[in-house]
Amino acid sequence: MAISDSLGDLRTLEIEDGCIEYRIRGGGPGPAVVFLHGIIANADVWRGVVSDLASDHRCVAPDWPLGGHRLGMRPGTDFSLPGIARMVERFLVAAGLDQVVLVANDTGGAVAQYVAAAHPQRIAGLVLTPCDAFDNFPPPPIRHLRLFGRTTWGLWLLAQTLRWRFVQRLPIAFGLLTERPIPAAIMRSYTGPLRDYASTRRDFAALVRQIHPRYTIDVAPRLASYRRPVLLVWARERRRFFPLDHAHRLAAIFPDARVEIIEDSGPFVTEDQPAAVAAAIRRFVAGQVPHRAEITAPS
Repeated sequence: MAISDSLGDLRTLEIEDGCIEYRIRGGGPGPAVVFLHGIIANADVWRGVVSDLASDHRCVAPDWPLGGHRLGMRPGTDFSLPGIARMVERFLVAAGLDQVVLVANDTGGAVAQYVAAAHPQRIAGLVLTPCDAFDNFPPPPIRHLRLFGRTTWGLWLLAQTLRWRFVQRLPIAFGLLTERPIPAAIMRSYTGPLRDYASTRRDFAALVRQIHPRYTIDVAPRLASYRRPVLLVWARERRRFFPLDHAHRLAAIFPDARVEIIEDSGPFVTEDQPAAVAAAIRRFVAGQVPHRAEITAPS
């Protein structure tokens, strides 16, 4: 689970799939900003962005059940990309969130594509940072997850190895995601739940079994139906984990989209350049997303 105080107050919301922990901070006249992280991570991905953005925006950062969460989902939960997109929609409804800006990274960006294509009613604007798209799901350096991650015992073994800093910085782990090492406490936040909770391993194994490029290939042409503003904040990274040309290809599909490039960053732009990401989101919301969301979530 996320540990960063900068994310705000911790709350829990029950939806059809189970209980979602989330943090909420800030306020302002503009729309709420809802964050969607990727696999083996949690809301801590957004800690630097929220710390900046919360001065004038309501920021809602859930721990989605993608491997860095501590509250297991109910048996039978659909962990395909369309299934997780429905989970996001249910969360927004249960939290009383409408006309939000959805900001996503990594696998969360693939989920956000399905939200935009299938559940666009509550999404006033979409921000995608480097994420899975087209046939790049998952990216080649981490395709071993489809072998080790399909079973709970394989995930337990993987989680044990991720205790060690040198393993975390390997290209087959988190090493290609940032230009600078992620702080040790944050890495424990990301990887600890896989070690500590059998329910987390069960959920993540179910998710890994659904990882396949057919989903991202299928949703791509459907993105043309999302006619609200889209911003792609992408890294000009040298390793092509999430290629920059994918940002331009996505922008060409959305009817109203533009690309902003982040320099000196790996794919996790929120880790390497959080201030630049926050500034890009702030400009986008101020200039292109005039709607307002009201939060009526239980305290």
